[in-house]
Amino acid sequence: MNNNLTISDITGLIYQIRGKSVMLDSALAVLYRVPTSRLNEAVKRNIKRFPDDFMFQLTKEEFQNLISQIATSSEHGGRRKLPYVFTEQGIAMLSGVLNSDVAIDVNISIMRAFVQFRRMGLSIVDVKRKIDSIEKKYDKQFKIVFDAIRQLLNPPAQISQKRKMGFTSPVKKNRIE
Repeated sequence: MNNNLTISDITGLIYQIRGKSVMLDSALAVLYRVPTSRLNEAVKRNIKRFPDDFMFQLTKEEFQNLISQIATSSEHGGRRKLPYVFTEQGIAMLSGVLNSDVAIDVNISIMRAFVQFRRMGLSIVDVKRKIDSIEKKYDKQFKIVFDAIRQLLNPPAQISQKRKMGFTSPVKKNRIE
């Protein structure tokens, strides 16, 4: 396996599609150091190992959405077929299908990356919960502040009926000259 490849590099290749964490066949092929076509051929020869919850093909809409989210190079005019994506379980099956030392080493790193990806997902959920609790806490405090501001903007009627302060000019009577 490429020694420069880190777990964070691999987690950058994991996407959320159909509510599942998946990796593209082309990304896996690069990691396994095989052509994408060879990877997909090996999968098709062993299709019983890859039920729909282990691997599925993207729809045109899903693929277009994914392309718009990530920068992909279009080698040789781009892909001619819609890509397959593999869940964590599907990737675990790939090491047995490809059956090489590189595949085994890469799979170990990918499994570690999926674990880290799940941990990051959990920490994001924790952060969202914390933000929600802070928001609720401060909503109460801001309500008090907004109520005080409303009271200042709507003074009681008694203030307007009080005697005016300061100098007032006497009412001039019309004089006929």
